Order: sequence, then structure tokens, then C-alpha cells
Amino acid sequence: MSTEVLDTVPTAYSGGEADYQQLEARFAQVFERIGRGAREREQHRVLPFEQVQWLKDAGFTTLRVPASHGGTPITHEHLFRLLIELAAADSNVAHLLRSHFSFVETIALQPKEFQDRWFPRVLAGEIFGNAATERGGNALGSTNTKLVQTGAGWVLRGEKYYTTGSIFADWVVVMATTEGVEGRQYAIVDRHAAGVEILDDWDGFGQPLTGTGTAVFTDVAVEEANIIQRKVASTLEPAFFQLCLLAVLVGIGIAARNEAAQIVAARTRTFNTGSGALFKDDPQIQELVGRLAANVFAAQSIVVAAARDLDAALDPALGLDAEAAFVRAEIAVQQAHVAVPKLVLDATSELFDVTGASAVSTSKSLDRFWRNARTVATHNPVAFKARSVGDYFINGTIPTGLNSIGEAKGAK
Repeated sequence: MSTEVLDTVPTAYSGGEADYQQLEARFAQVFERIGRGAREREQHRVLPFEQVQWLKDAGFTTLRVPASHGGTPITHEHLFRLLIELAAADSNVAHLLRSHFSFVETIALQPKEFQDRWFPRVLAGEIFGNAATERGGNALGSTNTKLVQTGAGWVLRGEKYYTTGSIFADWVVVMATTEGVEGRQYAIVDRHAAGVEILDDWDGFGQPLTGTGTAVFTDVAVEEANIIQRKVASTLEPAFFQLCLLAVLVGIGIAARNEAAQIVAARTRTFNTGSGALFKDDPQIQELVGRLAANVFAAQSIVVAAARDLDAALDPALGLDAEAAFVRAEIAVQQAHVAVPKLVLDATSELFDVTGASAVSTSKSLDRFWRNARTVATHNPVAFKARSVGDYFINGTIPTGLNSIGEAKGAK
């Protein structure tokens, strides 16, 4: 796998704060429009197909295509700040684009012929979904989903779960294994191809509209050019993929903070055990909102700092080799992964401390912030990330460069 540095951004774009404000203004109306119906969509399980199309129409899904392929790429910092804002509007929509933006990064690491085939599709608005994980039965580091060579060419056979974003996508990036071939492969298949079935059967209590669920692949034809060998390599792909989740968490925290402030500002009922003043004028309530906001600010600052480390890892001026670049990004994101979830989970829980029992009304759906945050936070056990960080600082152990999940050795 190539570890070449991605194209730098165009001269007209410096990556500074003024550039970000222009980006923010460019997408503000789309994000605001997406946010208007977020609560109602969750209450009635309405998948955001229309909202995804708005983002495609606005060019949001093209933001990391290199200039050499006709794109106007932005820094990692600015992309993740935009993802945070999108998640504040609707965490489901930001989350379902995780696989898309991650695969755009993967395209940039492939040979020129591969880039020439796929970047034009990204610029045309096509997006990518994910089908990597299986419910169980696969050995760690392998999959039960197989690529099989037949007389008519390669076909894909298997079943996946946690296929976030795929129901909205044009293409699905499927993790598979091939008999006689070491490691795992990516097979890129047309979402609407014969033999592809994607179900909206996600039963988690949070992030219900991400299209996470089952995908079945029954003898799906795969072009050989659309098969990528996955290798343990020093790239930023794992860090990028995980930082997307943390950006979604921060967006949820911001939405909870804003909800807390709005509830307090509008509340007229109070308690005789308190000051008797309006909640918005009560010093103790103000302090509670302030602490909640500070937690969210800390989480946001951590994610932005980690995104800057991704940019630094790819900065030609620093001259980092592949391993040094990987470590710079990976350790930053792993530390963020240890710190951010608790900050956001605390904030989404403390939302209920700034109001009364009326906050638990199902019509208000205030529990969605905690449920969504808790769901995102479960994707990777914090304990394993903390152990990896500790091992690095104590023993200099380089973190794992290619993640997988499966049955442990000795499992029955």
C-alpha cells in the first residue's frame, strides 16, 4: 500500500481560521435545514435520505478529493470541525458519512489508476458505505464473507452487520477474505447490484437512523480492479476512522448544551427549595449549565487538537517517515478516544439536572442525546485504547495499524 502524502490544499486556501469561517458559512444553511427535523425523524424512524442528498448537492461529500483530481481539499482540522457542526444538527447524518470520508482517504493511498477511476465518482456526488463487521463466528483477523473466483470472474458471498451508511450509499466497501490469500481484502460493489440486499434492522437504542444493520451479498459480481488488499501499514486510516466517531460525539454534546441553555432560558417554574428566582437567573443552575458547557468545550478542543495532529503527520515540511506519521496521528486519536466519551456522556446526563421531571417526557426526546452518545462511545472499548497509549509511553510499543474484530483464540 502506498504511503504517499496526500495533495496539499490549493494556494487560495491556507487552512486558516478565515478559510474555516467561509466553509462554515457555505454549509450553515444546509446544516440548519438538516437540524430542523432531527428530533421528529428519530421519533418516527424516518431515514434521512433527503438530508444526505442535500449534502451531496452542496458538495459536502467531496471535501477531501485532492486538487490533482479536480478537488478543492480542506485540512483534516476543518473537515472534522464541519463534521462536529453537522453532528450537532443531526448526529445520525454525520455518523453515516464516516465510511464515505474514510474511503476517500483510502482512495488517495492507492495507485494512480485506482484514483483516476474513483475520485471522479466522488466529485460526481457518489458516496460509499461500509460492510466490515460480522455478528460472530469469524476468526479474529479473518471474515466469513468470501471473495470467490469463478469461471465468470470474482463473486462476493457473505453477510455483514453494523453496515453504517450503506443503505444511503452508491457503493459498499465490503471486508472479505479469499482462500489462499493472506489477510483481508476490500471489495467495492455497487449498492444496487444484483445479489446485494441491505436491511434497516439496526435495533440499538441510539443512532437509529444511520442505516446500520444487515447486508447480504449473494454471488455479487466484483471487478478485479475493485479489490484492494488490506495490509498492516503505517497509514492514517485507522486514526481518521476513529476520529470521525469522536467528532460525532462532540456534536451530540454541543446539541445537548444548546438544549440545556434553551430549556433554562424558557423555564418559568421553579422550586421552593431553591432561590425562588427564574431558572435563568439562578446562580446554581447557571453553574450547572456552565460545567456542562465546559465539558463539551474540552471534548471539542481535544478532537480539534487530534485533527491538527493528522494534518501535521501529512505535512511535507515536517518530513515524517511513514511510521512517525502513523504514530503522531494514532497516539493523538487514541488519547482523544480515552478522554472524549466520558466528557460527552457526562454532559448528556447533566442535561437533566438543569430542569425538572418534565424533562423525561418522551415527547421531548431529551434522552436521545445520551442514548446516541452512549451508542457511539461503545464502538471501541476505551480500556483497550488506554492500554495501548500506556504501552506506547512506557515501552515505546507502536499501536496496531490494522484493526479487526472476531472470535478470540480458544473460543468455543
